[in-house]
Amino acid sequence: MSEQPSFFSTKAVRTIALLVIFTLGIAIRLYDFTDLPLDFHSTRQMLSMLKARGMYYETRTDVSSEQRSFAIQQWKFRASVEPEFFEKIVAWTYRFTGEQVWVARLYSSMFWIIGGIFLYLLARRLTSVDGALAATAVYLFLPYAVIASRSFQPDPLMTMFIVMFLWAVWEWSSLTPSFGYPSSTERGAGMWSALLAGLFGGLAIFIKFPAAFFVVGGGLGAVLSYRSMKEALKEPHIYLMALIGVLPGAGYLIYGIFVAGYLGQQFSGRFIPTLFLSPSYYIGWLNMLNLVAGGMVLMLALLGLFFFDDKKRRFLFGLWVGYALFGLFFNFHISTHDYYSLPLIPILALSIAPLADSLLSKLAQLTSTNLLRFFAFCLLLLGACASLWNTRNQMNAVDYRPQAAMWAEIHTLTDGYNIAGLTQDYGARMAYWGWQNIGSWPSYGDLLYSSERGGNQKFEEQFNAIISKKELFIVTDFKDFELQPFLREKLKTYPIFAEGDGYVIYQLR
Repeated sequence: MSEQPSFFSTKAVRTIALLVIFTLGIAIRLYDFTDLPLDFHSTRQMLSMLKARGMYYETRTDVSSEQRSFAIQQWKFRASVEPEFFEKIVAWTYRFTGEQVWVARLYSSMFWIIGGIFLYLLARRLTSVDGALAATAVYLFLPYAVIASRSFQPDPLMTMFIVMFLWAVWEWSSLTPSFGYPSSTERGAGMWSALLAGLFGGLAIFIKFPAAFFVVGGGLGAVLSYRSMKEALKEPHIYLMALIGVLPGAGYLIYGIFVAGYLGQQFSGRFIPTLFLSPSYYIGWLNMLNLVAGGMVLMLALLGLFFFDDKKRRFLFGLWVGYALFGLFFNFHISTHDYYSLPLIPILALSIAPLADSLLSKLAQLTSTNLLRFFAFCLLLLGACASLWNTRNQMNAVDYRPQAAMWAEIHTLTDGYNIAGLTQDYGARMAYWGWQNIGSWPSYGDLLYSSERGGNQKFEEQFNAIISKKELFIVTDFKDFELQPFLREKLKTYPIFAEGDGYVIYQLR
């Protein structure tokens, strides 16, 4: 592939193209930077927001004891599946910036950009500079990637470490194509690459356990690209990478299950065997893929696999198989939670690289003069900017800042009452901006999930259990409210305590 003519034929042009790609990738992520984190899977983001605030308030002496206790309580009592590593970084940063919602957004964006640097380096080794530039543009400009990479959740950080691992393990594999090393320099380089691969892979798994599917898939793909499994089992570096990779996650798992005890029930419900017989599972997975990548990008990525040589195709095939096994294991979440497919984005970008390389090579042949090539470059830039403008419009469509004032208003009305409600994010918004706990009524999706797992609690029993000792019932999630006719009819029997823009409060007693 490197023998093909390059569209970005000089070092200066390549540098300019790379700077333009990363500048645009950073700029779009800085747009509307101070809006509230409610634009993307707000439930998950609010969980991290509450945890980070609790950690921050634990160090503060300039707030009331009630606020400090409430913030810490919200941190401690909410579920912990992944290590609270990202939240600790944000809480530490709050000491210098104050409690600002943009802090986490800045970190997540930075993680994704760093991942883009390593993806470029890897794609350049797998294809060429042209293919690497195209792959990096896909990784940074894909509309879903822009939105998701700004979110306060561990997935952007996990994806960064996955990409860094893939770069390191491919470097190691290409440095050690067969047994032994011809020189001490290459032996040392192979050792360092193995250490980095183990470290990055271990950190990815530590940040979020599902990363193991991509780390193992990519690792096996890289190993089998240059050697047989029999030869691989004799390679000491593989055992070194595996040991370093397993230790961080295993340590957290042992601590969480056997020492602290909070992880024991967090892994249930991720795998539901009956879903394999349900068409909704497969349709849901396809819907998530269409949301994350779009059918055209997915098709081009799969076609791109044919443009790799056999060794590199094995590497990419290992990544695709890892994603497929991941989706089969987390079968409920892969078909209902689009961000579970976030690590697929770098795989898509790498898979498209050789196809883009061939297209750019053909374009280089067709643009024989500098003027034609400049015009073609402008057209490519126009396409990228048009895509980013559409993403900008999506981010600009809703201003979530008034939500903070609404929840503060609700708190003023309900302070001193025991309350339940059907609200967004299981009452997390009330806890964060209203400084008040709320008994959360399950969403329509939760009711379906419970039904899939065999739950059969009757409405009256569930309603009475949740409103027991509650005086008010708040409704703010009206879309979900419309999907629950039993709840609507039940609440009609109670008087309205208060209502305003975005909420209705019923008086239960």
